[in-house]
Amino acid sequence: MKTLESIDRALIHATQEGLPLVPRPYAQIALDLGLHETEVRDRLSAMLASGLIRRIGAVPNHYRLGFVANGMSVWDIADECVDEIGKRIGAIKGVSHCYRRPRRLPFWPYNLFAMVHGQSREQVQAQVEQLAQIMGPACRAHEVLYSSAILKKTGFRMKEV
Repeated sequence: MKTLESIDRALIHATQEGLPLVPRPYAQIALDLGLHETEVRDRLSAMLASGLIRRIGAVPNHYRLGFVANGMSVWDIADECVDEIGKRIGAIKGVSHCYRRPRRLPFWPYNLFAMVHGQSREQVQAQVEQLAQIMGPACRAHEVLYSSAILKKTGFRMKEV
């Protein structure tokens, strides 16, 4: 297990709630921590490369963007096709994330999940129908589970020490 250097710990703490909403966020973090911008970039890159952190990415609030109909489409896909179909579905513009999960038979036959966002349930349903056409006969059944509440999504948060 790798011991974190104090600078890396400070960088994680400074970025775990999100990057500053300024034109040059890494420069702002560097200023706040008394570092050079290149050191911030290099250390974050090294932490990504080592697997210490998994990703740096935007997490848009789709509700504020007008996408208020959010449906998790669940699919019963033939096991021999699920990985290939999942890759194709996950690459489609309207799908925010797509992943395989184990079935829970006899009650839950679904093994592929794909989140679809729209401005209405009709829009989501139209996208789901397009996904079904792409899947073809490999798809044996599907449903759409619509969000009923906004849940705060956060990952692990490291305490400052």
